[in-house]
Amino acid sequence: MAKRIKGAEVSSSKVLEQLRGKHVLITGTTGFLGKVILEKLIRAVPDIGGLHLLIRGNKQHPDARGRFLDEIATSSVFDRLRQENNEVFEAFLEERLHCVTGEVTEPDFGLPPEAFRNLACSVDAVINSAASVNFREELDKALTINTLCLNNIAELARQNPSLSVVQVSTCYVNGKNSGQVTESVIKPAGAKIPRSQAGYYEIEELIRVLNDSIADVRSRYTGKNLERKLVDLGIREANRYGWSDTYTFTKWLGEQLLLKALNGRALTIVRPSIIESALEEPAPGWIEGVKVADAIILAYAREKVTLFPGKRSGIVDVIPVDLVANTIILAVAEALGEAPRSRIYQCCSGSSNPVSVGEFIDHLMAEAKTNYAAYENLFYRRPVKPFIAVNRTLFDALVGGARIPLSLTSRLMGALGRGSEFKVLQNLDTTRSLASIFGFYTAPDYIFHNDNLLALAARMGEVDKALFPVDAGLIDWAVYLRKIHLAGLNRYALKAKKARAPRGIRGRKKAA
Repeated sequence: MAKRIKGAEVSSSKVLEQLRGKHVLITGTTGFLGKVILEKLIRAVPDIGGLHLLIRGNKQHPDARGRFLDEIATSSVFDRLRQENNEVFEAFLEERLHCVTGEVTEPDFGLPPEAFRNLACSVDAVINSAASVNFREELDKALTINTLCLNNIAELARQNPSLSVVQVSTCYVNGKNSGQVTESVIKPAGAKIPRSQAGYYEIEELIRVLNDSIADVRSRYTGKNLERKLVDLGIREANRYGWSDTYTFTKWLGEQLLLKALNGRALTIVRPSIIESALEEPAPGWIEGVKVADAIILAYAREKVTLFPGKRSGIVDVIPVDLVANTIILAVAEALGEAPRSRIYQCCSGSSNPVSVGEFIDHLMAEAKTNYAAYENLFYRRPVKPFIAVNRTLFDALVGGARIPLSLTSRLMGALGRGSEFKVLQNLDTTRSLASIFGFYTAPDYIFHNDNLLALAARMGEVDKALFPVDAGLIDWAVYLRKIHLAGLNRYALKAKKARAPRGIRGRKKAA
């Protein structure tokens, strides 16, 4: 855990010095990571000049300020700030928190030319954390928000040549490459894409081909069929070029777009691995929504999944959200204080503090068996079946082979008024659905490295190591997975189950 820093020592913080008086634009603050970045900047960088948030208006709140106050400022992510000094927090929101009503995917954010120019010239850095993290997004939507909207970020930098850009990507732009993954430009594992002498890949022709394919699908389908075909197109094209899903494919494309557009400028790409609940800040276990690993944990807790494709010896790369936010803040400070150039940092655990898929499962299983009652929103009863990871071939044979006889049995029992097999069939379908989305991440044959990030933290010094920790070596996996993460899921991500009336009362109400 990060040690506490006294006031006198803070003066030696390079991060606080570089951010003093600076103005930072942040996108994606309605999301999980964006909220943690925002909270940490407000709480830990009291002398920052101002924070500018690009927020899309909606029907309830057409203006960004109204949506911020209703949807973001009320989040439990700010509980610590409010408890420690609510007056200071409210004063910051009033005086140094600037909300910009705009849409990251619209040209110039949907702003008039003069307003866009003014925004560009009024900020020193931009953190782009806006993204669609849906692994099976329709290709046109994923391309728009994960790739093409970065033209607007690049245009912001063109209008202000001294602007520092920090782009939040993902370690999984690595795609289907295996082995050791360093903090460098990733080569596609599939079909060839031309590479420039500067090191980035030329994607303009590929984008044109993808848009032509999207137009063709749109000309032939409508409604739900159109949505399904665009999802299928995204998966097919991602697989063709060496990625497992549309999200990671379009995030890789986004990296190439920015590397070309901002060649020679201040661009830092931050790649987190699987982001999960906070290790320490703003509160241990703080999380919003159900993330990648949590979907599988939740399905097991609800007795829907007990078998999953996985490689027990593989390193599953999980990183707490506060370490990611700290990485981004270090990256901003460095970009503001050093000569402009392209930098890539991976925020991950696989090389410095690895946890295997088997260890991950075993920690959670042990906690579920011994302490399930402490997580009343997660476990409805004590799990009785083990969670088993098997290789993909065996998984497909077991699940696919079981479904056919169960489907026939379910139809027969349904005709006789019995439906227990139907529940088993539903559980099999849930297992197959989760496996199709997340199976790639539970059978890893790659290890992410973050040597450059750890070197950056070392350059910043001991004070900033404590103020803004990024080293996954801080994590005790048994404590984090068993006590911090499950407690966070239970408290922050899951709603309390509705109380059920006693069986006799339910029967009388039905009769009435």
